[in-house]
Amino acid sequence: MLMFDRSKEFSLEERCVTSEEVFKGHFFSVSRDRVSQVDGSMHQREYIKHPGAAAIVPINDHGQVLVERQFRYAPRAVFTEFPAGKRDPGEATIDTAVRELAEEAGYQAQAWAFLTRIYPAIGFADELMDIWLCKGLSRVQQRLDEGERLQLHWVSIGNLLEAIAKHQVPDVKTQIASLWLARIHDGLAEWPTFHAASYWKDNPPI
Repeated sequence: MLMFDRSKEFSLEERCVTSEEVFKGHFFSVSRDRVSQVDGSMHQREYIKHPGAAAIVPINDHGQVLVERQFRYAPRAVFTEFPAGKRDPGEATIDTAVRELAEEAGYQAQAWAFLTRIYPAIGFADELMDIWLCKGLSRVQQRLDEGERLQLHWVSIGNLLEAIAKHQVPDVKTQIASLWLARIHDGLAEWPTFHAASYWKDNPPI
């Protein structure tokens, strides 16, 4: 097991001295901070403040997973992704996951399991994202945001892993979730425990 002695890492830490908001957008902002290191040196850090997000891996009764094909403007390309969305203020990520599954994919789920937590862009953003599995699916009304366009596809875990191996799925959250699925698919790990969404509100996984 990979372990590190946190008591020996104090020299790596930085302390915020001043912070300035330099941009305020619709759901994220950009800050410019002055930080001090243990040797007394001062440095500048610019980073995105993000409300956080949840990603969802829906699994049907045939063992297939639901992915989206969606155009992402920043890289100017269509990507294969698991459904995901940002947290609303005060929202637990399980609530985000339940909401986004309905809004983006048009499904509700009877059972949910926590897969992992990731920080997708630690070099320049504080965004954290929880990845959830869900099953026991039934259809509900899809409610896409204005201007949001996507296509939904059910794929086998094996085909998804093959596409990743061929460098056809560069989205980071989808790759990480798929690595976990690969371990389960190959018998190297067991499925996590599934509960109703309400259980996770009372028993946060982290």
